[in-house]
Amino acid sequence: MTRILPVKHQPGLPLDRLIKAEAPGAEAIEMDVLFVGAGPAGLAGAIELARLAKADGSLGDLNIGVLEKAGGLGEHNLSGAVVNPRPFRELFPDVPVEQLPFRQPVSGEAVYLLTEGGSVRIPTPPTMQNHGNYVASLSEIVRWMGGKAEELGVNLFAGFPVDSLLVDGTRVVGVRTTPAGLDREGNPADGYAEPTDLSAKVTVLTEGTRGPLAQAWRQWRGVGSPNPQIFALGVKEVWDVKKPLDRIIHTLGWPLPKDAFGGTFMYPMGPSQVAIGLVVGLDARDAGLDVHELLQKTKLHPLFRSYLEGGELVEWGAKTIPEGGFYALPDRFSGDGLLMAGDCLGTVEVASLKGIHYAVQSGMYAARAAFQALKAGDTGAAKLAAYDEMLRGSYVVADMKKRRNMRLAFKNGFYLGGIKSVLMTLTNGAFPGGQIHSESDAEEPREVRPRTPFVPDNTLTFSKVDAVFKSGNATRDTIPSHLVVGSDVPPEVADFLSHVCPAGVYERVGDELRVNPPNCVDCKATDVVGPRWTPREGGSGPKYRVM
Repeated sequence: MTRILPVKHQPGLPLDRLIKAEAPGAEAIEMDVLFVGAGPAGLAGAIELARLAKADGSLGDLNIGVLEKAGGLGEHNLSGAVVNPRPFRELFPDVPVEQLPFRQPVSGEAVYLLTEGGSVRIPTPPTMQNHGNYVASLSEIVRWMGGKAEELGVNLFAGFPVDSLLVDGTRVVGVRTTPAGLDREGNPADGYAEPTDLSAKVTVLTEGTRGPLAQAWRQWRGVGSPNPQIFALGVKEVWDVKKPLDRIIHTLGWPLPKDAFGGTFMYPMGPSQVAIGLVVGLDARDAGLDVHELLQKTKLHPLFRSYLEGGELVEWGAKTIPEGGFYALPDRFSGDGLLMAGDCLGTVEVASLKGIHYAVQSGMYAARAAFQALKAGDTGAAKLAAYDEMLRGSYVVADMKKRRNMRLAFKNGFYLGGIKSVLMTLTNGAFPGGQIHSESDAEEPREVRPRTPFVPDNTLTFSKVDAVFKSGNATRDTIPSHLVVGSDVPPEVADFLSHVCPAGVYERVGDELRVNPPNCVDCKATDVVGPRWTPREGGSGPKYRVM
């Protein structure tokens, strides 16, 4: 059996692009605090900071900026999503819970073990119980939070991806955005716009999963973690349906092989809409495992088909999810002039399938630490380390510690992992004692196994090309490639990448790898195990509305 090791073909991070020892230009926009990424962590941080500044008054008019690579807020935000409202109630104490940006409360739930043609309902594990939580669209949450931020005077800059961190010695002093209007060769063309520099006393990285700036800063400053971060890929669709769904559904088992970790979800999004998705760990041993194709097959299962038949696909999307948990958290969350919050830290608790409320809470803590540092007139590493203390002393890290080995328990197979996870739940993580060590996803060997090509029916199941169209992808065809690909990609690795990518960016043509950068929906899957993703011009990528 042919085996491949992805890390052998993965290029390094382009640190010379992502970290620049340069001062912001003379025409730089001056900010006090700058959040890079307008997801739930960045917007929560900006809102909390603006509120603290207004209540205190001693800092005057604080200049707070939020940079977002999408053309509009929420267009690059995708999640399940079942949301714990806890930090939203803290952030918006005057907003009744029924006016928070959620679709509906969780009214019931069911967990099933699937076989190819059947399903067995099993007791809902304690970690997956969702009483008191809400089904929501993350895109809608982000747009709503953006409006609240603007009401507080926060400067929102949509369509401005960040290309580089600007540093002076060990200190982050600002950022530089990506240029726009370059041709395929990277030369200025019609509509060219130069990069913009922004200076800041504190830069907060809230760029989401697999953020290149957070990766680069950690590598530059030598910030490690007990375990490397590992990831899953989630592929999701939203459907208009005729049959209402009255509960949230999670499944285990089919269509995944027994040596892959993951599962399916289906959530009601109101009386006539559902979200269905499949999440699979990127450490799966089958080199031909294709999450998009597996989701298409899943929709044909009787459990899901009965809801989807006669309906219409509204939107499709994909995104990676950090799954390493407690032991994959960085050794520190802050540095000179810099904080990191949300998914770029890895604040996701896999056992409960939750990350949004942790991202919001971490953004709020980052705001409090930045505010204290600004009041003291000292935004160096020692002062900003108060953020590390807040987050490590919070329920966020406490929850992650209780489930610290649960995802890693499944490294040796589904059934053994299931037994271990029960014992870990019963002992609040004390079993089996100590840390389960892991390798990065790129260091996991893959096996080239026989597979049968999947042919979509274009009614319930769709090709990757059709799926990307449903993402609203707005990338122009003449954009330069933002993907850093290894120089020598063997045919079997080209095949592997074509299956890992849910959007058809990579294809094997003969024995060569063909790359189609405009197809990219910024899921970052191949950044985990292959070609590196780097920022591209603002407004590129998907335009999610109901994800």
